[in-house]
Amino acid sequence: MATDEAAAPATATQDVDEASVLDNPGYEVFIGILSILSIVNLVLIYIQEDDAIRYVLGVMNFLLSMILFVDFLYRLRKAPSKSRYFFRQFGWADLGASVPVPQLKILRVFRLIKVWNLVRRYGLKHLARTLIKDRAGSALWLLLLIAIFVLEFGSVWMLKIEQYAQGANITSASDSIWYVIVTIATVGYGDQFPVTNPGRVVGSGIIILGVAIFGTLSGYLANAFIAPKKQQDAAEEAEEDLVDAEARDRDEKLHAKVEELHVLLAEQQKAIARLEDLLSQK
Repeated sequence: MATDEAAAPATATQDVDEASVLDNPGYEVFIGILSILSIVNLVLIYIQEDDAIRYVLGVMNFLLSMILFVDFLYRLRKAPSKSRYFFRQFGWADLGASVPVPQLKILRVFRLIKVWNLVRRYGLKHLARTLIKDRAGSALWLLLLIAIFVLEFGSVWMLKIEQYAQGANITSASDSIWYVIVTIATVGYGDQFPVTNPGRVVGSGIIILGVAIFGTLSGYLANAFIAPKKQQDAAEEAEEDLVDAEARDRDEKLHAKVEELHVLLAEQQKAIARLEDLLSQK
């Protein structure tokens, strides 16, 4: 009995931790896919012979490491029990996986195991319903994920296509990464540009995705700034409606009391009239 009672708080704490993780399933899917991408990048770095492409993958791995380190700090701050998260929920693996050291990247497998266990426990349908319910937040994480994929694979493809083309000006990893960043941001300085037809096709796709990403992101940010104002207006309107309803209720009660007094006054007048009749007959 004592063992069961002791285990109950631990189970309750675990439920709270996992439920808090699923409060933002879009973010969990985002981090899980980034973990998969980082592991794939690690494999590609070892099998890739082109130094320029390996440099692109290394830059992306550094970027992913920074994102995962921020994720570790976020989880540590939000954890109800920091020691429990760090030692029993593989927080140490999250920290090690975020260090930009190739030998520690394998620790990101623990993050995938945690996401898989959560999905298995709560169910894929429940996760999908939560994602659909929070469409705005899910769309934001999806856009950030697409931007990272476009930055990495767009840079790799553009480099492979343009690197050795005649008259090419995208010949190094930094050129390719710079071109994709500028194109996604729809700035278009024109200092780097594709000279081959396949490169222009890839560039066109990057431009279209960049417009979609920043257009949707602008709409999301605008809604984020407008939503609090709408909520405040709705709260003020609800408060005014409540005050009006209370005033109407007081008026109705007062009117009912006045009507009641009128009825009592009429009855008293009838009683006085009958009493006067009786006195006059005597």
